[in-house]
Amino acid sequence: MEDTKFSKALSRRVQNVPPIWFMRQAGRYHAHYRAIREKHSFMDLCKVPELATEVTMGPIQDFDFDAAILFSDILFPLEGFGMGLEYTDEGPRLGWHLRAAEDLKRLRPTADVVASLAFQAAALRQIRERLPREKALLGFVGGPWTLFSYAVQGRHEGGLLEAKRRLNLFASFAEHLVPVLEANIRLQLDAGADIVMIFDTAAGELSSEAFRERIVPVLRGLADRFPGRLGYYSRGTGPDHLRDERVLLAPWAGMGVDHRWAMGSALGLRREGFIQGNFDQTLLHMEPADFEAELLKWLAPLERLGAAGRAGWVCGLGHGVLPKTPERNVKRFVEIVRERLA
Repeated sequence: MEDTKFSKALSRRVQNVPPIWFMRQAGRYHAHYRAIREKHSFMDLCKVPELATEVTMGPIQDFDFDAAILFSDILFPLEGFGMGLEYTDEGPRLGWHLRAAEDLKRLRPTADVVASLAFQAAALRQIRERLPREKALLGFVGGPWTLFSYAVQGRHEGGLLEAKRRLNLFASFAEHLVPVLEANIRLQLDAGADIVMIFDTAAGELSSEAFRERIVPVLRGLADRFPGRLGYYSRGTGPDHLRDERVLLAPWAGMGVDHRWAMGSALGLRREGFIQGNFDQTLLHMEPADFEAELLKWLAPLERLGAAGRAGWVCGLGHGVLPKTPERNVKRFVEIVRERLA
């Protein structure tokens, strides 16, 4: 990994200004993305490496984020399993859903799934060639529970009733999924990603007990397989979820927290690796003056920590950039953080 702001955060070196990147920093709020999307399907934006590269690079060019993150989608392993996948105006749609143990027999073998993901490696190699050396490059995969939830019910809604009804299928599904995730992570790292994030956006729907009992062992296995190369972000998880020694002592490159955490408290969550987060993404929809006032209020306790107290921080949002977020506020976020902490 190049000596970037991001690598300094990963190794907890002191720096006044943290690296800044947003989840979903390439997306529908951005005029650059919308112009490309008018001419191409979402599937093509993900699967044609030249298009994925162009979409990925747009936020770097327009907002000067410190890291680029591969433009793709977490659901492609499910498509590779043979579950079918299309994107509609209502969101992603699978061809069939996992509802019983017998359905596991329909899943394609690992080698076939991994072969279907080669487009991600091609895109990462192209992004790496275009990306300035001072910028980090991130890949990502879906979290095991999140992918299980989509496999069972097709979308993240309704408190995950259908997925929770089939909790006892999770371990068997993970036997198929984990080898695919490991191979996908390796594919992305070999293609030039500095780290790979695991996005477990449905994890917070689980009780802390269910999370620790069923999900943590799978996560720990992935972290141990790629020490120092994986980041983990889970939406809606709190201290009772994440303050498990198997999580805290796992060799993560870093962890992300959503806006429900006090950022100063989250920075003390682990002694190694980065902590990413966590301005409330909905506040970017405020009028400019109101947004800037909220951002300054959020930054104040982090300013008081000083550079040493902020070591390891990767500045970002609690979750991804929402559609229709004003580009002006995205730009000002980056400018204000750098101005205040310089």
